[in-house]
Amino acid sequence: MPLLDDYSGPFDPDRKLSDFSREFLVRLGQEYLLIGHLFDRVSQPLVAMSHGAKGYLDSGIQEWMGASPIYAKRMQRLMNFEGSSVETIFKGIQLEVGAPQQFMDFQFRLDSPEYGEFWLPHCGALMDVEPHGEVGVKLMCHDIEDPTFDATAAATHPNMVMRPIHRPPRVDGPGGNGIGRTPHCRWKVYLSDEVQPYEQHPNLAIVAGSLLAEVPIDRPPQDGEPGGWSDYSGEFDTAMQLADFSHSALSALVQEFAVQAHLLVRSYHVCVGGNWGEDEARDLGRRASIGHAALAVERMKRLPGAKAQAKEGGIENVAKFIQLHPLFQPRTYVNLQVELTGERSARVSIGDCPAVQEKEDRAYFSALGDAPPPLLEAMVRQVDPQAVCSSTKRSASERFAWEVEIDPSAEPVAAPDELNLAKMSTGMRFKFEARRRLRT
Repeated sequence: MPLLDDYSGPFDPDRKLSDFSREFLVRLGQEYLLIGHLFDRVSQPLVAMSHGAKGYLDSGIQEWMGASPIYAKRMQRLMNFEGSSVETIFKGIQLEVGAPQQFMDFQFRLDSPEYGEFWLPHCGALMDVEPHGEVGVKLMCHDIEDPTFDATAAATHPNMVMRPIHRPPRVDGPGGNGIGRTPHCRWKVYLSDEVQPYEQHPNLAIVAGSLLAEVPIDRPPQDGEPGGWSDYSGEFDTAMQLADFSHSALSALVQEFAVQAHLLVRSYHVCVGGNWGEDEARDLGRRASIGHAALAVERMKRLPGAKAQAKEGGIENVAKFIQLHPLFQPRTYVNLQVELTGERSARVSIGDCPAVQEKEDRAYFSALGDAPPPLLEAMVRQVDPQAVCSSTKRSASERFAWEVEIDPSAEPVAAPDELNLAKMSTGMRFKFEARRRLRT
C-alpha cells in the first residue's frame, strides 16, 4: 500500500503512523515537538494566577528538571548516540521538546568532546515574554534556564555545565545585552572539574518511577520508503533536520516526541501536588489538559490536508484528529481505538495499557472515568463546535469508552478559556519553513 502524504482520504480505524510518508511524518514531528513545548503556555499561567510569580518560577524549574533528564537518556538510546560528551548533549537538544526546531532556532559549534557553543538567532520563548517586560525575561532567561539547562547537561555527564556568553534582556544598560541584539543568546557547554557533580531534583525519581518513563516505542522493522538516516550514531550535524531521518526512524521519533510531552505533563502534576497539594494538582491538571488538547488540534490544522478538513468538520474529521492527537500517542502507552458508528457518530475507547495502569494520580489519564473527559470534549469541539460527547457501555476488554456525535441542533461551543491562554504565545501562529535556513 502506498504511503500517505496527508490524511485527506477516508478515515481508517487501523491507521498507524508508519502508514504515512516521510514528508508527512516530518511535519507531524515538528508539530508534536511544538505542541509539547506549548504545554507550558497553558499550565504555567494557571500556576501564576493561583500562586504568583514565586509559584510560577518554582513550577517552571521543577517541571523541566523532573522530565528532561529522563527523555534525554531515552532519546540517546532510541537514536543510538549514547555518550558523555558535548556532542551527545547537542544531538539531544536537536531532538527534544524543549527546543522545537525553528521555533527555538538552536544553532551549534562543536569544538571538542569537552567544549562547544550554541546560539539562538530566533527564540520563540523570548518572543512570548519580551513584550511583557524585563522582569519576565529575566525570570525565564536567567532564573529558570540556569538550573534547567544544567539538569539537561548533567543527564549526560554530572560535571557538564552550560553557561551564558550573553543573553537577554535585550536592553541597553547594566544587565542588558543591547536593544534588538541577535543572536538572542549564546551559551557555552563544557566539562568542568571545578564544579561539584550535579544533584538532580527529587521529583526526577518520582517521574522516573512511572511506567511512562520506561514505555517502549513500536518502531517499524523496515522502512516504508527509501532514504534518510536510520539513527543518529553518525557525526554530529549542525544543520540536522527531521527530514534527514529515514521512514522507520521518523515513525519512532514522532512517538518519542509524544512521550516527551507526557513526561512534562507528569512532572507538572508531581510539582503542583508537591507544592500545593493533590487537590490543586487535579484541578490545575484538568484545566491544563483542556487547553493542551485544544491547542494541539489548532496546531494540527496546519498539517497537509488538515486545514480543509477542520473547516469542514464532520465525524470523519473528528475521528482523524483524535486518532493522530499526541495526547493519545504512542499506542504502546495509550491503547486507543476510534471507530465510526454512524453518519454522525463515532466511538472512542481505551483498553488496558500503561497509561491507565500508572499507580500515582499524576497525569491526565488518572482522571478518566465513565463520563467523557474534558480533554476529549475540548479536542473534538475544536474540530467541530457541534460535537457532543457522552458515556457509552464498554466491553470487557475496555477500560473506558465514550460516544462522539455531531449534533446539528446543538449550539456551537466556543473555544475554552484555557486555549486563549495558549493563544497569547507566538507558537500558536508559528509557520515552519520547508527547509531550515541557517542564520548567524
